[in-house]
This record gives sequence, structure tokens and C-alpha cells, in this order.
Amino acid sequence: MSMMKQLTLPITGMTCANCVATVERNLKKLDGVNTAVVNLSSERATVDFDSTKLALPDVIARVQRAGYGVATGDADLVIKRLSDDNDARRLEKALLKLEGVLEAQVTFTTEKARVKYVPTIVTQAELRRAVSAAGFEAVELGGEAEDAEAQAREHEINEQRRLLIVGSIFTIPLFLLSMAKDFGLLPAFFYANGAMAGMREIQPWFGWLMLALALPIQFYVGWQYYVGAFKALRNKSANMDVLIVMGSSAAFFYSLPITFGKHDFMLEAAWTISN
Repeated sequence: MSMMKQLTLPITGMTCANCVATVERNLKKLDGVNTAVVNLSSERATVDFDSTKLALPDVIARVQRAGYGVATGDADLVIKRLSDDNDARRLEKALLKLEGVLEAQVTFTTEKARVKYVPTIVTQAELRRAVSAAGFEAVELGGEAEDAEAQAREHEINEQRRLLIVGSIFTIPLFLLSMAKDFGLLPAFFYANGAMAGMREIQPWFGWLMLALALPIQFYVGWQYYVGAFKALRNKSANMDVLIVMGSSAAFFYSLPITFGKHDFMLEAAWTISN
């Protein structure tokens, strides 16, 4: 006998309509899922599924396999009336029975409980009520953050801001040096000694400088796109990550032989392809 249940999950990492389609398609592949509707503006997925065939961790794992995340919150509760370690284990089981709780760890020695949960399914107020129902008392601390979903999204924004700053630190000098070279505006020490007027030969180390600036942009800042592209291709789909990786990788790896002084090799390869 099937038991239909509906859950709303806060999805992270979506940027376009194709992301929505990818998440929906992957969720619908799960045995037991009846409907899956993803909204890009609210960044949430509503899933109707048979609870006898699926559990919340299965749904979350499928979203993560598709290359996206589910925003979760962490609640730290101070617990009173814990008598021994058996009480701690009993409280853990009571918390894990709550829909939306992913992990629960209660420590008798510190009288604290740490709970990982999905904020669109269960709230910290409900966690405290569950603690009370189990025969204990959860102390409400001042300044407790209830909006765990907003916190998770703020963390995602801060991470992207950090990558933007790191990328800008390397991209701006890379761009300026590249343009200055093309227009002959580099200072004199960038050119080889004795170069004739009109035949100004660039220093050999200039290419290595450009490579050193490009590497962290391509593989540190851009690593998230490689991960996203791999997950998209693994799910037999293509998204913006795939396009970004293809375009940037083609330019980066094409420039490597030139940096290493293989100009003739690249010209021969281009001539062979064109003919």
C-alpha cells in the first residue's frame, strides 16, 4: 500500500531554466516519485513521492547527483535533564524520527545536541518541541538563527563573492598585460635587449607570467564549472557549465603549445585541419 508524501526542498546552485529541467528530470527518475516541480525564482523543489519506496535522504542524494545542493541548517541545543548516556541515545532516536532531520548527535558530557535538518521541512521550534516530548528541556539561546535557509544561501553568495574577488585579482592584470602587449604599450623591460625598432621581441618569461596568472583563474576559480559539467554529462545532459568549460578549456589548452614555444606546431596543425 502506497503512502504519498509531499516535501519542499530548498535547492542551491541553480542558475537557469536548464538547471530546473535537470533537477526535475533526475527527481522523476527515482522509483516512487509521482511529481517533481522545481521553481527557479524561489529555488525550491516540491516532490510528491511514495514514502514506502523512498526516504528524504534518497531524494537529497538524487539532487546532489544531478550536480546541485539542498540547503540545510545546523541547530545547537543545550539540553537539560539528561541523566546518562542512555538518555542521550534515546533523545537522538526521538530527533531522527522527525521528518526533515538528517543527523542528530547528543553528547551527555556537554549536555548539547547538534542537529542537521532541512529548514523547509522542520523548524528549530519543532526540534525543541520534540525534545520536550521526549522528556527533556531544550534551552532557547538568545540570538538563535531560525532562518537556516537564508543562512545557507548567504553562505553560497559569500563563497561566490570570494571567488569573484580572487578571479579579479588575477584576471585584471592578465587582461591589461595582454592588451598592452598587442598594442605595444608594455614597458621596456618586457622586451628583449637589442630588439630593432619595429621588431620588438617580447621576453621569453612573459608567456610564463601569463600562464601563472591564468592557472588559478582556470582551475581554482573555474573548478566549480568543471565539477558541474562532469555531473551534467554524467546525467546525459548539457548545461551552462558544459559550455563554459568547453570554451575556456579550448582557449587555455590551445595557448599552452604557444607558451612553450611550439608556434610552428600550432600553425602546421591549423593548416592540416583546414586542408
